[in-house]
Amino acid sequence: MTEDRATDPALQGSHWYDAEAGPLVRPYAMTGGRTEPGPGGARFDFIALVDLAEDAPGGAEESLLGPEHRALVALCRLETQSVAELSAGADLPVGVVRVLLGDLLESGYVKVSRPVPPAQLPDERILKEVIEGLRAL
Repeated sequence: MTEDRATDPALQGSHWYDAEAGPLVRPYAMTGGRTEPGPGGARFDFIALVDLAEDAPGGAEESLLGPEHRALVALCRLETQSVAELSAGADLPVGVVRVLLGDLLESGYVKVSRPVPPAQLPDERILKEVIEGLRAL
């Protein structure tokens, strides 16, 4: 038997609780009110690739992290992912993920790499010539 919010004295006046979803945490609470990813000034584009650092701190130190930080570390452990993929996988707003990744980067848990910009990729014509040359062998 469940009581609804209007009759349950424990839930009256509690605007942060939703009967179906459970307790809700506002995004600014997850980041401590911060909107920028740390003092290092790291920039996390949607397509920046995030991977677990080889020398990431171990399990004891990881247990000191918050649940959102641990979720991101667990996702990075699976495979290299973009900031957008991490946001979707952790079901967190991208702005929150950027701040949390800044914390993880400064703590040595993750490393961030930028994909090669399209302007620096080889010309498509050159690639086609190489493929044709290999086929001719």
